Amino acid sequence: MAIFDQAIRRLSLSLSRRRSSLSFSTLSSNPLRVCVVGTGPAGFYTAEKAHQGAEVDIIDRLPTPFGLVRSGVAPDHPETKIVTNQFSKVAQHERCSFFGNVTLGSSVSLSELRELYHVVVLAYGAESDRALGIPGEYLSGIQSAREFVWWYNGHPDGKNLSPDLKSTDTAVILGQGNVALDVARILLQSTSVLATTDIASHALEALEQSSIRKVYLVGRRGPAQAACTAKEIREVLGIKDLCIHINEVDLRKSPEDEEVLKNNRIHRRVYELLSKAAASAPSHPSSSQRELHFVFFWKPDRFLDSGEGSGRVAGVHFEKTMLKAVGPGKQIAVGTGSYEDLYCWC
Repeated sequence: MAIFDQAIRRLSLSLSRRRSSLSFSTLSSNPLRVCVVGTGPAGFYTAEKAHQGAEVDIIDRLPTPFGLVRSGVAPDHPETKIVTNQFSKVAQHERCSFFGNVTLGSSVSLSELRELYHVVVLAYGAESDRALGIPGEYLSGIQSAREFVWWYNGHPDGKNLSPDLKSTDTAVILGQGNVALDVARILLQSTSVLATTDIASHALEALEQSSIRKVYLVGRRGPAQAACTAKEIREVLGIKDLCIHINEVDLRKSPEDEEVLKNNRIHRRVYELLSKAAASAPSHPSSSQRELHFVFFWKPDRFLDSGEGSGRVAGVHFEKTMLKAVGPGKQIAVGTGSYEDLYCWC
């Protein structure tokens, strides 16, 4: 294949040029040659820590480096992206080269890389989604968090996603981790604020026309087990003109919850912030306010079809859960046999 041959030639030429350009005083006659596949944090940290006398080539299937720092970090988190300055210094070292548009498996094979290098490090992450395994998960209108994050961050694989943000005023997010909170914040934040970030232009344009006014963050367990950080909670709670809804019954703590909060500062701080938000929420929010609903102790049972023959999602059928102790300090969510529907289609 032409692409395959071109990739091999580029990598081979890099090695021969660098060997001829460096003096014997700086390199041994047979330096260690290392290839790192993947240019996210794992790839660059590997390259940075490589043997002092090694030559390092970093390859990526995308034309640009930095992996999740570029395509996974929220656009309103520029402080997190500062680490790319460190990565750039690594890439600019005389012993290091970056090769974009090189795909392992099609542009170049692993066996070919092993012939060219003494060491090959596979430092790329998963680029597929874990299936929920419940009916209806492939209906139109359902996107994975990975796809949506890639879309608003301008990842080449996400630019054509085109999520429908006009046909409903409600979005349901399954999960309550940091990525889920990122997605909620992007959907609910003022576009005038988002315009000051490095959000992709196509995403900003779509969000400016969005009809989404209510977002539900749904988790299987309770607030004492929420898998997010206090920083993410503070950011979403700090959105202007946003009304927070939390069922105070869900904030009741069991003895097991008390033990979790006692021993885990992060969980304790998250719980405190959620409790404070619930206590300060207005009883009658303004009709102009956007809404964020934290829903605990629900797990998805199946997705509901709109019934219009369009194969489009209309909502989610949830089973209510309770926590069951399965060992010291560990609780899992189990179904109660009680169900509730949450609609997200007008």
